[in-house]
Amino acid sequence: MPVLTKQDLEQAELPLMSDEALLSSSLDGNLVAFDLLVDRYYDRIYGYLYRFLKDSDMAEDLLQETFLRVWKKRGEFRNIASFSTWIYTIAGNLARSEWRRRKRWRMLRIGPSNNDDEPDYDLPDESAIPDQVVENRLAAAELIDEVAKLPERYRQVVILRDIQEMSYEEIAGIVQIPVGTVKSRLNRGRLILQEKLGKWYENER
Repeated sequence: MPVLTKQDLEQAELPLMSDEALLSSSLDGNLVAFDLLVDRYYDRIYGYLYRFLKDSDMAEDLLQETFLRVWKKRGEFRNIASFSTWIYTIAGNLARSEWRRRKRWRMLRIGPSNNDDEPDYDLPDESAIPDQVVENRLAAAELIDEVAKLPERYRQVVILRDIQEMSYEEIAGIVQIPVGTVKSRLNRGRLILQEKLGKWYENER
């Protein structure tokens, strides 16, 4: 039986560590610890960015930029907030900057694009699957589309609460607003979606 070294034992314990402990371990250049953090948050951060921007390529780019900033700034992390709050704050700041850049660009454009109304998702083949599945997929696509159209201040809290299922306190830390403001923005965002989508959105939450 091979003898396990101290380093082997430390590496074996990494998956059991908290996010904060993994980040601390990465300060010494432990790439395995950082890779575990990436694995834990890759899908969640990508989903958040995609729903914010509704652009898969840009979401992927900002996802990589998020992890790059986490790596570069890992020595600045302080345990006054959770790692989860910290990384979502970084991703959210990048997403808002990109959204504002696009908004300015749209204001400068002359004339509408011929492709503005084309969906950037693939509609299912209705002949190949049951009607209810078709209806559900189309409803989900419509929901994603309407969430992306929400004003920024409502869109972010709706994504974090109703899609990412975060607590009000976590959202307040990420967006840096009081919990009461989170709730009021969430309620307003939900009302807008209900007006657009009817009872479907209310029932799905």
